[in-house]
Amino acid sequence: MNLKNYLFLLVLLLAAGARAQVPSGNAYPKREFRAAWIQAVNGQFRGVPTEKLKQTLVGQLNSLQGAGINAIIFQVRPEADALYASQYEPWSRFLTGTQGQIPSPMWDPMQFMIEECHKRNMEFHAWINPYRVKTSLKNQLAPTHIYHEHPEWFVTYGDQIYFDPALPESREHICKIVSDIVSRYDVDAIHMDDYFYPYPIKGVDFPDNASFARYGGGFNNKADWRRGNVNILIKKLHETIRGIKPWVKFGISPFGIYRNQKTDPLGSNTNGLQNYDDLYADVLLWAREGWIDYNIPQIYWEIGHKAADYATLVDWWAKHSENRPLFIGQAVMNTVQHADPKNPSINQLPRKMALQRSYQTIGGSCQWYAAAVVENAGKYRDALVQEYHKYPALIPVFDFMDDKAPDKVRKMKKVWTEDGYILFWTAPKADTEMDKAVQYVVYRFGSKEKVNLDDPSRIVAITRNPFYKLPYETGKTKYRYVVTALDRIHNESKSVSKKVKL
Repeated sequence: MNLKNYLFLLVLLLAAGARAQVPSGNAYPKREFRAAWIQAVNGQFRGVPTEKLKQTLVGQLNSLQGAGINAIIFQVRPEADALYASQYEPWSRFLTGTQGQIPSPMWDPMQFMIEECHKRNMEFHAWINPYRVKTSLKNQLAPTHIYHEHPEWFVTYGDQIYFDPALPESREHICKIVSDIVSRYDVDAIHMDDYFYPYPIKGVDFPDNASFARYGGGFNNKADWRRGNVNILIKKLHETIRGIKPWVKFGISPFGIYRNQKTDPLGSNTNGLQNYDDLYADVLLWAREGWIDYNIPQIYWEIGHKAADYATLVDWWAKHSENRPLFIGQAVMNTVQHADPKNPSINQLPRKMALQRSYQTIGGSCQWYAAAVVENAGKYRDALVQEYHKYPALIPVFDFMDDKAPDKVRKMKKVWTEDGYILFWTAPKADTEMDKAVQYVVYRFGSKEKVNLDDPSRIVAITRNPFYKLPYETGKTKYRYVVTALDRIHNESKSVSKKVKL
């Protein structure tokens, strides 16, 4: 064993010890949200030739699939623009280099990514920024941008331009954009991150006095009114999505602190910017009212951070999930760059994963950012492959959206072909789109082994195909293959089994 392999094995052994030092959940959960964000605003796509960019994206997806990632959150609307074929907003400068410039040769990155994600049995979450129009005043807007048609809808704050969140017209436009995406694309979710009212500039108030004078009746202060404006948008977006495709989720990834204790006794023991007070995002209300379907707070700090301790925040959010699925936003680079405070010879990944899995209300995580996983920063990807994502995981069931499982598969049989044995089955019958089987789970057990569908180590495939190629060995060993069906919300059907000698 060379030194590199020895050191990595040592890290894994130490990781196991770290896990035992906090309340331990299931080391290998069968259901876990395992996502990664792929962003456009860092310029990684800008001006890259189409075929090269497609190859890069496919390479990233292959690497992420190999690391056990089962959902991709892909940025498609950074500045009221589009990384997809939109009839309402111009092509993004983050794709072509110039806003409004059509890709050449023509292609649709969102459609491409949906197809590639679904081929790999990953969910696709379309990530949009609701209000932002310019990340810098120096940027040029395309002649077709909505800003030129309705400049009265927008405000300038610092070096950026935003939709005025107070205006009904702003909300109507944003809902129209989401309606268009959900109607035309087979997305699994619409996703927004932490940008609502902009991050405050010290000493500079957001310029909405005129809007407050016009629309602020009934509010005693501007802060409550601003939160009310965002609340209306979130509720409308949820209703818009549900009204078109009731299986499409709506998720938020807020800044990691809701409120500090010094502001609100119910807040976390932290000292940083606050969603509620600074960004006017009342995330807990949205979850409590059922206006969002999942929450991924960005807990991008390390364990031991003086102002925003990771362990403190994970504990706080776990106790304030408000009966909605909660996942943790993990910062790959921060994690690998900081040592475990109780074991300085290793980084913080083992302890962070142990914490995440120790709470029943936390159902997984999302990695910021995907490329850091792909590049295996600090052996992060290796650790996912060899330990934390060692076995496949199904997406958690969003049972408040739908809790009815599809019928079981039909007509399962093994067929000998020139490529070897293939297990075939027929999709179950379905009355509605919500009942339809869209994926299948294939398990393998020894012929005398007890069938335990809760054991993810027995999953050999999660596939959208109604068949599975069986690995032929000597033709003398008998196995039991078990197949179940999953619907769009990942409800799992009853099982059908077949014994095969391989």
